[in-house]
Amino acid sequence: MGYLIMIAQFVLSLSILIVLHELGHFLPAKWFKTRVEKFYLFFDPWFSLVKKKIGETEYGIGWLPLGGYVKISGMIDESMDREQMEGPPQPWEFRSKPAWQRLIIMLGGVTVNFILGFLLFGMILFIWGSDYIPTENVKYGYRVDSLAMDIGLENGDNILSIGSVPFDRYDVGAFKKAIVINDAREMTIERDGERMNLPIDKKYVTILSSYAYKDASLFVPRVPAVIGEVQKKSPAEEAGLQADDQLVAVNGESTPFFHQFYDALMANKAQPITITYDRNGRENDVTLTSMDNGKIGFRSKSYLELLESEKEEYTLGEAIPAGVVEGYDFLASQIKAFGKMFSGEIKATESLGGFGTIGGLFPKVWSWRAFWYVTAVLSLILGFMNLLPIPALDGGHVMFLLYEVVTGRKVSDKFMEYATLVGFAIVIGLVLFANGLDFMRWLKG
Repeated sequence: MGYLIMIAQFVLSLSILIVLHELGHFLPAKWFKTRVEKFYLFFDPWFSLVKKKIGETEYGIGWLPLGGYVKISGMIDESMDREQMEGPPQPWEFRSKPAWQRLIIMLGGVTVNFILGFLLFGMILFIWGSDYIPTENVKYGYRVDSLAMDIGLENGDNILSIGSVPFDRYDVGAFKKAIVINDAREMTIERDGERMNLPIDKKYVTILSSYAYKDASLFVPRVPAVIGEVQKKSPAEEAGLQADDQLVAVNGESTPFFHQFYDALMANKAQPITITYDRNGRENDVTLTSMDNGKIGFRSKSYLELLESEKEEYTLGEAIPAGVVEGYDFLASQIKAFGKMFSGEIKATESLGGFGTIGGLFPKVWSWRAFWYVTAVLSLILGFMNLLPIPALDGGHVMFLLYEVVTGRKVSDKFMEYATLVGFAIVIGLVLFANGLDFMRWLKG
């Protein structure tokens, strides 16, 4: 069921983005009295699922969910309508319009993508605000995983800054971004009450940007083992443990933090153990036998429940500019990452992905906040990718139009036809490559 929800969110998000992107081409084309023959969600080779002609335009839904398109009369595009282009230019055709009008029509789609992305970021802040845990509330430092230990962190460390930027909110994504995108080569931490600087090796740019570590948690706030809920008919319930009990020792060995308590349980699977717990300031002991998997039947309170978080709220007037800043920062990071791919610091084979990777951005439970956030991210990525100067993409058309505006010479239709064929082959190749990477990852498990 979880995967069906992911797919449903992906299809809905993709449909919204495609329709609005194509509307960005459709509306200025209409404003400049250019005939639009088709407006399609998804592609329709050989047949369409739904179609209806209204006026001069056929609206429809295709069966191949690889994008969408508007077919504008007198334009070299993926339809490769050579017969139309062989006739004399007509007043309603794209090729008959002034270069500045054609440029506006071609930039309409990406303009909508950028505006939509910025607007969605702003509306998310306006509706839901921004929840975060100030690092000053991380009272017990962090529990770090093996990769974070390799970087140089230890259990109990507090991170004060990464590069020259204060680390004032618990945010693993910001930590990764500082290293991978912003080239942070040092961090300041507090360990056992002492401040110290740790160097960050450049190799972690490649490691942290790799597919294998895309979901690495690196570090989470350390918290005590406090019972949130006891399972019915479990060893914990039979021993009399209750919600809010703090589990402080196993067999006399102190376990002040949950990960230490968990490790002690795993070392005594299906064994009689003595647990010391604190209830209302008084310590007590109980003896029970853990299950075969080492567990005793309770849910521990997470750091989100035990550490004080803060919420930053925005008025509409504050949210929209903040959304633009957040969207601009995301775009700038993507452009930097793109540059690092060309330099080899980030491996394209590790960072690129197809429909499986994109669909995996959505959660397995329906969340409107997550849905609109991922849609905002995809909208900006779609705008950026479409601006690449590849024939068959909007950016390719813009490149040739800018040449025409600057030189006063129009690129020939025959040249545009061949360039579009090459560009279309490049795009198809990239799509196959990205989805091939997903397939190989799936085979590896």
